Amino acid sequence: MSHGISIFVTIMALVNILAALWLIWWTNRGSKVPAQETTHVWDGDLTEYNNPLPRWWLWLFVISIVFALGYLVLFPGLGNFHGVLNWSSAGQYASDDSAARQAMEARFAGFKDKTLAELSQDPGAMSTARNLFALNCSSCHGSDARGAKGFPNLTDQDWLFGGSEQAVLQTVSQGRDSAMPAWGAVLGHDGVEQVMAYVLSLSGRKAQELQDSAQALSAGGTQFATLCAACHGADAKGNQILGAPNLTDNIWLNGGTVDDIRNTITNGRTGHMPAHLERLGEIKVRLLAAYVLSLSQAASAPPAHAAQ
Repeated sequence: MSHGISIFVTIMALVNILAALWLIWWTNRGSKVPAQETTHVWDGDLTEYNNPLPRWWLWLFVISIVFALGYLVLFPGLGNFHGVLNWSSAGQYASDDSAARQAMEARFAGFKDKTLAELSQDPGAMSTARNLFALNCSSCHGSDARGAKGFPNLTDQDWLFGGSEQAVLQTVSQGRDSAMPAWGAVLGHDGVEQVMAYVLSLSGRKAQELQDSAQALSAGGTQFATLCAACHGADAKGNQILGAPNLTDNIWLNGGTVDDIRNTITNGRTGHMPAHLERLGEIKVRLLAAYVLSLSQAASAPPAHAAQ
């Protein structure tokens, strides 16, 4: 703060303390005199007395004033004077943050040299990773990691960008971006309906509202080969390099109803997974990647009786 403001703050702080001290003296100056009646009388017999403060109560006020003076000597409070201890909230935050980081590094030191597979089998690592997931990922993927409309389910084996250790680690650390172009203007209404019918047929479904489904499927297949196969593949099983989903498994990221699929073809879709490496650091990112892999592995493991 400026020099003038600093002087003003200092004067006001000291004046308030001195005023409190004077007020205590003034209200207690007649403490040795017996209580005097005032002129305030109610109902003819209820009289107000001017009694002095109890001695112990008075000393509490005095102690509070002494404490305030001592505080202003040790800590900031008098303008630009930083106090004898030179304490500041910024310095305290930096000290606490440094201590927290050191404690965290010590806690994560045992996880540093382990592979993702080893981390996924470590109960302590997974307990920490579960908390990290709840804080950083559950808002999109859900607390159970089963996702929502527009957000992938992480407990199955359906991977947009690959389910290998390296692919999952890259997804968590660097993030992902995907885009499905809008084809409504190119295909027109009939073309959209034909492609939709063909896409539904890939996973064994039918568009009941189409009057000539056989003709629509044929035309939709031609349109798909021309416009869609470049990303989704000729077999429509997707392309993990591009993040193009598999259209044959009946798993739908943005909804699998007829209206949802029609909207996807007409207006396109975009997806963004934020990068976490810079914000969380390498060890936390590896823990998250290992946790995600453990979720899909648990979902794909056969039941105990089936294994037997």
